[in-house]
Amino acid sequence: MSTITPHYRTVQQLLQSQSFAIDEYQREYKWEKKHVDELLSDLLDKFEKNYRVGDNTKSIANYEEYFLGSIIVSQRNGKNYLIDGQQRVTSLTLLLIYLYREAKQRGLQVTNTIAPLIFSDNLGHPRFNLDIPERLVVIEALFNGTPFSPDGKDQSVRTMYARYADIEQHQLIAELDDALPHFAYWLLTRVGLIEIATSNDNYAYAIFETMNDRGKPLSPVDMLKAYLLAPIDDADQRRIANDRWKKEVLDLLTFGREREADRDATCIKAWLRAQHADTIRDRKAGATDRDWELVGTVFHRWVRDNSARLKVGTQQSNYIWVTQDFPFFASAYKQIIDASESYTPGLEAVFYNAHNEFTWQSTVLLAPLQEDDDQVTARKKIAATATYLDIWLMRRAVNYIRVGYSSTSYAMFLLCRDIRRKPLNDLIEILGDKLAADDATFKGSVQKGRGGIDQLALNQFSRRYIFHLLARVTAYTDVRSGRPDPFADLVNRDRKNPFDIEHIWADDFRLHGGVFANQQEFEQLRDTVPALLLLPADVNRSLQDKPYSYKVQKYATHHLYTASLTPSTYANQPQFANFRSSHALTFKNYTEFTKSEWAERQHLVAQLVELVWSPERLRQ
Repeated sequence: MSTITPHYRTVQQLLQSQSFAIDEYQREYKWEKKHVDELLSDLLDKFEKNYRVGDNTKSIANYEEYFLGSIIVSQRNGKNYLIDGQQRVTSLTLLLIYLYREAKQRGLQVTNTIAPLIFSDNLGHPRFNLDIPERLVVIEALFNGTPFSPDGKDQSVRTMYARYADIEQHQLIAELDDALPHFAYWLLTRVGLIEIATSNDNYAYAIFETMNDRGKPLSPVDMLKAYLLAPIDDADQRRIANDRWKKEVLDLLTFGREREADRDATCIKAWLRAQHADTIRDRKAGATDRDWELVGTVFHRWVRDNSARLKVGTQQSNYIWVTQDFPFFASAYKQIIDASESYTPGLEAVFYNAHNEFTWQSTVLLAPLQEDDDQVTARKKIAATATYLDIWLMRRAVNYIRVGYSSTSYAMFLLCRDIRRKPLNDLIEILGDKLAADDATFKGSVQKGRGGIDQLALNQFSRRYIFHLLARVTAYTDVRSGRPDPFADLVNRDRKNPFDIEHIWADDFRLHGGVFANQQEFEQLRDTVPALLLLPADVNRSLQDKPYSYKVQKYATHHLYTASLTPSTYANQPQFANFRSSHALTFKNYTEFTKSEWAERQHLVAQLVELVWSPERLRQ
């Protein structure tokens, strides 16, 4: 008879010298940036509540534990198949790889403890503990720190590579500093989950269905609803309020391209943070959670505890919250989600920020809204605030300033507080003043000692932002030259032949004899923005090893920014000519592409980014 065995496992116990596989029909690894950001923030928050400067690693045994939930494993043919839990196990593996590389670079002893949780010795051959053949290529590259391009790979590989980049950008190491080994040991020994194992697939799937379909506890959304409805004694008002709440929650859960089980809670968190969070935890070890953090974890309790300040708790006030305030902000939130998923005229900046996976966007865009805003005013406020975020974010990205969930949390709290419930004209003035006073620009950052767009080059951090930048510059050139806006198509990874980054210089130093002082200079300049374009993947692959003289002939049939390297683009293109002359843009065609041409192209890129991300867009 098959047995069902539940065990509590620490991360170390779960992953030590055992591997996990998945069945071919299992879904892809689909965690989004927000899931990784939330996991890392939760882990860091729990750790920092316990850690004190000067603690030795033995103190970790007394730190609080953190529970990651449960996984379901079917054991057959000598392997552990993940029936439920591959998203968490994959994300844990990515985090462990990151910690391993950081610890190894510092020469920390914990490196030897982490390594067996990522790979083990299989009869003299290393075997990664996440034993999914088609994903090994990215795991191995990340583990060894070798160059890797996700272009053309399957969805899970691309997503894993992107989520690892999110972990790098989270500033986990910067916040931990000397506490890195303590955090690593705490993660391995005080963070755990329930492993439910069985040798029968039918049992495993029955457990999965039971856990997901039956006996669900009340969610924070349910408890908030109960609190808000409790004082409403009038039977008709109570029925209306209950029906309205249920409608708004159902609309949130079923809205958008993909159903999300927690979108109702995410919306409420964004609303309460944007409109009501007045305090945030001090940025030091052992600090107590305040409004900003409490809304993110126990918002139902926070509303009750702050009822006087929020002006809730009576029949009339709660009825208004449920039937007017919540529907207004839920509608605005859905508008933001819709514009994040679909390229919407007038709300393009929302789509831009979503493409850059800026997790705080929905929260910040709700901050300037007021319940009595009409649809036009609310839409303009959303557009203006999204435009500010677009400029603010890209200015930082080109300066290698991290813009992850944790690293921008404090800045977004301050921004929400500064623009909260502001009239449209005041909002635009405040946002404009902030951009004018910003240290980070496309020319650089004095405070950070960064060189801006001129020093931006491809690496694991910058790749996504350079792809975005090239798509924006390409689309802007087309639109200002009278062509349709191609941005949504340029960044669509689901199209049959998606666009990839094209290097103008082929990756062969020998092809460029006499152009560069040495191979190091060649490799550095080859990855900078002036030497990059966007091309469909099949064209990109066909041109990889070709010299410029051959490539440039193929560029002529593509978008204007790419085609501008060829002479034919400058004939019979009056709107393109007007675009160039009206802004004195230094577009040129080149029969050869050496360092001299690269320098001219660099000047053009600098001109274009100032136009694409001009603060004047706030007033348009």
